[in-house]
Formats: sequence, C-alpha cells, structure tokens
Amino acid sequence: MTGVPASAAGGSSQASPASQATPASQTSPGSQASQAAPAAGAVVAPSGVTADAAAIADPEGAGKPPRGAKLAAAAVNQASVWNIANLLTMLRLVLVPGFVALMLADGGYDPAWRAFAWAAFAIAMITDLFDGHLARTYNLVTDFGKIADPIADKAIMGAALICLSSLGDLPWWVTIVILARELGITLMRFVVIRYGVIPASRGGKLKTLTQGVAVGMYVLALTGWLATLRWWVMAAAVVLTVVTGLDYVRQAVVLRRQGIAERKAALEETQA
Repeated sequence: MTGVPASAAGGSSQASPASQATPASQTSPGSQASQAAPAAGAVVAPSGVTADAAAIADPEGAGKPPRGAKLAAAAVNQASVWNIANLLTMLRLVLVPGFVALMLADGGYDPAWRAFAWAAFAIAMITDLFDGHLARTYNLVTDFGKIADPIADKAIMGAALICLSSLGDLPWWVTIVILARELGITLMRFVVIRYGVIPASRGGKLKTLTQGVAVGMYVLALTGWLATLRWWVMAAAVVLTVVTGLDYVRQAVVLRRQGIAERKAALEETQA
C-alpha cells in the first residue's frame, strides 16, 4: 500500500504555527464588520479622532484652509477700523462743522450760542485725550487712526482760532503762530519718520492742554477778571507753542544726523 503523507496522517496536530493562522477571509462576522470600509461620503478621521471632530477641524479635507478664509480675514481687518478709539476721532471730525456753525450763529456774539460752541469744543478736546490712550492700551491702533487723529486735532483747534480771529476776539498773529507751528511740526515728523519717530514730550502735552484751556476761555463770552485771566493763559500757550516747537526741531535734527550716521556705518560695513 502506498504511504500516506505525514501532513495527512498526522492531521492538524503536526501543522506549523503559520499554517494555523486563520485567513482573513475566514474571520468571524463581528471582526468582518469592524474591518469593513467606511460608507460612501463618510469622513475618515485620523487614529484617535472621531469622524465628527475631524470634519469640524478640517471640513475641506487634506489640511486645506476653509473655503472663504481669506474673505473672512479681510472682513475682520475691515471691522477693526470701527473701534472705540476711531469712533471718538470721527466724532471729533464731525464736531468741527458743528462748532463753527454754533460759533458764528447770530453774528458770533450771542452768549448762549457761544456756550453751546464751548460745549462742542470741550467734547472734542476730551475725546482727544481718550482716543489715543484707548488705542495704545487696547491695541486698537489702525492706519486710519494714525492719519485721522492728527487731522482731527488740528481741525478743531484751527477752526476755533480762525473763528476767534475773524470775530476780532483774538489777534491774527496768535492764530498764525499757533497754526504755523502745528502744521510745521506735523510735516517735519513725516519728513524724518524714515530715521525714527519723535515722541510727544511732556512740554508738548502741556502745550496742548494750555491751548485747549485758553481757546475754551476765549470761546466763552467772559468779562471782568476772567477776560484778563484768559489773556495770560493764552500768552502761556503761545510761549509753550514756540518753545516746544523749537525743541521738536532740535530733536528732528539730532534724529536725522543719527540716522544718516547709522546708514553710513552700515554701508561701510557691507563694503568692507
């Protein structure tokens, strides 16, 4: 009788461990269900992350940015212009024509209209104190604010000075000196900004405060010793205007010289 192969005679007890492994096609129904492919349209999440979480984290798939992300970012940047600091600046700009109308109402000499004009001027000066502080404190600085804030400052002060001089309450030379200083220093800041920024000094802040008080006193229809007092306050404002203006010019000259020297040294270093 022919011999039977050892694998057949010995049965499965002599089979190798590899041959005992159960093929994938013979797994239990439960294991087949767990290894089944995801349904059509289902989100395949990374290991340890649920499909819903993956869909929320990356709805477009393949790590692509969400659709319309650039438009959303642009909308956020656009909305950032409408912050409290810029709104105060806009209010100050709106108050300028209103102040002029109140100042010149009924010939410009009615005490009641002058009181209303003073209220508009006071609101403008108070917002000037707060908008810059709010922008720096809460990181609300915008390009619009950088441009509009100094324009609003010069506009309300210039409107008040011109109205007072046109009504004969304030000599024209005072208006010319103050406005020439303000406009000149502003232009000078733009010229030397390539070398650095000239910060506002304590004298400059005191000048602004003194100017506001003096102009406010002239806007009101004061008489007697208050009328005499406002003359002295305006004199102090003019002196501070000139002194601080000369100091800013000195700072600008020093800043420009330092900037030129630094650029020259950097150029020589690169050529060495």
